[in-house]
Amino acid sequence: MPTIEEELGRRSQLYSLLMPVMSQFVPGLDKGKGMYFLFIKCETKTPGGLLARPVLTSYYKSSHFKDRPFDPYTNYTSPNETILCQDSYQSMYSQMLCGLSQNKEVLRVGAVFSSGFIRAIRFLEKHWALLCHDIRTGTLNPLITDPSVREAVTKTLKPDPELAGFIESECGKESWQGIITRLWPNTKYIDVIVTGTMSQYIPTLDYYSNGLPLVCTMYASSECYFGVNLNPLCKPSEVSYTLIPTMCYYEFLPVHRNNGLSNSIAMPKSLNEKEQQELVDLVDVKLGQEYELVVTTYAGLYRYRVGDVLRVAGFKNNAPQFNFVCRKNVVLSIDTDKTDEVELQNAVRNAVSHLMPFDARLTEYTSYADTTTIPGHYVLYWELTQNGSTTIPPSIFEDCCLTIEESLDNVYRQNRVFDAIGPLEIKIVEIGTFDKLMDYAISLGASINQYKTPRCVKFAPIVELLNSRVVCSYFSPKCPKWTTPGLTQWTNIN
Repeated sequence: MPTIEEELGRRSQLYSLLMPVMSQFVPGLDKGKGMYFLFIKCETKTPGGLLARPVLTSYYKSSHFKDRPFDPYTNYTSPNETILCQDSYQSMYSQMLCGLSQNKEVLRVGAVFSSGFIRAIRFLEKHWALLCHDIRTGTLNPLITDPSVREAVTKTLKPDPELAGFIESECGKESWQGIITRLWPNTKYIDVIVTGTMSQYIPTLDYYSNGLPLVCTMYASSECYFGVNLNPLCKPSEVSYTLIPTMCYYEFLPVHRNNGLSNSIAMPKSLNEKEQQELVDLVDVKLGQEYELVVTTYAGLYRYRVGDVLRVAGFKNNAPQFNFVCRKNVVLSIDTDKTDEVELQNAVRNAVSHLMPFDARLTEYTSYADTTTIPGHYVLYWELTQNGSTTIPPSIFEDCCLTIEESLDNVYRQNRVFDAIGPLEIKIVEIGTFDKLMDYAISLGASINQYKTPRCVKFAPIVELLNSRVVCSYFSPKCPKWTTPGLTQWTNIN
C-alpha cells in the first residue's frame, strides 16, 4: 500500500489515544510494564526503487517508535533492539527472556494478533529450559548472535537462581492452564486482536490465561488506521470501534443480504458506477446496517475498498460505532494471510495435475483453518475417484500439498517461512463423504435446490463429520519458496 512520511505521524497520534482510554478502565498501568511481542519483517524494493515493507515494520523502524520519549504507559519489557532484530528466532528468544526476567513488573501482555501471542507461548513451551539457564546464570545463549541484541539484553539480565527455579517449576507441570497468570502474576489483561478470524483463538487464550480480559484496543489495516475501542473491557463478541474522522475520508457501501450471502462474489478494489451512487458518508450510516468500508487516504488511495464488512452497533454522542463483521470473500485465514475462494480454487486446480498419471480425479473438496495446532494450518478435505489400479504413493499427495502452498499468495508463503503458519495438510475422505455433508446441511434446513458444497467449513459438527471419514492424511514436506528482489530465498530455521 502506498504511504507517506506524515502518515506515520498520524498513526502515532492514534496509538497515543489507546492508553488514556485503557487507564479509565484499568488503573495503575503506569506503575509497571507491558510485555508485547512485536516483530519486523525484511524489506525489499519495487522495480522502480521504492522501499516496500509491511506497515508495522515501517512504524517500528521509524523515529516515531525508536525515539519515542519515555512514557510510563508505553514502557515495554522488550528493548527496541530485540524488536528490530530481523531474525525471528533471536527476536522471539530475547523478547521472551526479557519478559520472564521482569515478570513481576508486567501488568499487561500482548501482540498484534492473537495467533502471534499464542505462538510466543508455544515458543516458551519449547525453550523454557534454555531461558531458565540464562536467567539462572545471567548469561545470554550463544545462539543469539546479533551484537545489538546481545548488548541490549545483557544490560538488564542479572543472575537470578530463585526466579529460574520458579519458572522451571511452573513450566515443568503437566498442565499449562493459566500459565500466563502463573508466570506473570500481576497481568491485568491480554492486548490482542480477537475479532473476525482471530476469534477462533479465544478458547486457547482463555485456557492459557485463566480467563483474563481480552482487549481489542484499535481498528487498523495496511491501507490506513481507522479507530479505537472506547469500551475495551467488553466481551470480544461485543467489540465496537469509533472511527477517527481525521485518519482518512470514509465512505460506506451498503451490503445487501440474500439468503445469508453478500451481494458480491468477487470483490474488485474499484467501484462501478452503480456502487458509487450507493455510497453513504460517515454521518449518514444507519443503526444495524452492514457496510463495506471504502476509504480515500492522504497517501493516495481513492475510494479504495478495504474489504472489511462493518455493522453499525451504536453511537458515541453523534459518532457511529462499528462492529467488525468479517473480511469479504476470505475463506481461510490463520495469521495475516487472507485466502479467498478463487485463489484456493486455482491452487487446488494446480495441485490435482499430479493425480492425472494415476487416472484419479478430485470429486469434491472443502477446507478448514485448523487452529488446534500451534501454529495453525490449512486443512483440505479431498474426495477422490480413481479409475486406474495403481496406488497413489504418499509422495504424490505431499507434492499436491506443496503445489497448493506454492500457488497461494506472497503473504501466505512469507508466514509459512516465518513459522506463523504450519504445513498445509490434505485429508483424503471416504467416497460419499460430501453426500453425507449435503444430507446434514439439508437436515438443518438448507434447500436441496440451492445447496452448494462450502469451500470452507467452521461449524464444529461438520468438521467432526469430515474428520470421522478421513482415511489418510498428508502434509506439505517443506516450506514453499518465498523470495524478494535483491535477497536470497528465506528458509525456516526453526
